Amino acid sequence: MVRPAFGYHPARSLPTENQLNELMDWMNKHSHDMVAIGEVGLPYYLRRKLKVSSSQYEQYIELLETFIQKTVTWEKPIVLHAVHEDAPIVCNLLEKYSIKKAHFHWFKGDNKTIKRLEKNRYYISVTPNVVYEEVIQQLVQRYPLEQMMIEIDGPWPFEGPFWGTMTNPNMMLVSIKVISKIKKLSEEEVSERLWKNTRLFYQL
Repeated sequence: MVRPAFGYHPARSLPTENQLNELMDWMNKHSHDMVAIGEVGLPYYLRRKLKVSSSQYEQYIELLETFIQKTVTWEKPIVLHAVHEDAPIVCNLLEKYSIKKAHFHWFKGDNKTIKRLEKNRYYISVTPNVVYEEVIQQLVQRYPLEQMMIEIDGPWPFEGPFWGTMTNPNMMLVSIKVISKIKKLSEEEVSERLWKNTRLFYQL
């Protein structure tokens, strides 16, 4: 069963006013079909490539705030693309609207932000790069398993043992093995906890 989330990815160019109105009207009509709003967030990678101006970045923040407001209206969790310096800005918006159910997908950030996410009981998810990237392994080490999920974010060209392999759900089994070693728990315990987290967050 596929359970959809609806949103507007920040890797895309800013929508026009008409496009945004059309999207919001459509989401409103189909709000009962979606389990979450997302993936929405801020254009970190576009900004790094100098493809987003300061004024455009402010517009992305305003767009994200619109989606966060809708999480209150529709009573839905939110899935976020918010990494590195963008994450604290997103936290500010979530706290402004007292959002409790936030999922930071494929999260990357500094220690201060990690502590902030943990304190707010926000969820993070990790991808198969946990198998070969030390910084993600360190994140898994310190972040509570009770606030964690896994994903593959396919299609994505992962490296390490996955080099040249099309993303597929079996990659999550390898992620679970690594997480279980880091957390010093059995694979069964980790798998059950991650599945429970996912069901609870998305109300499956």
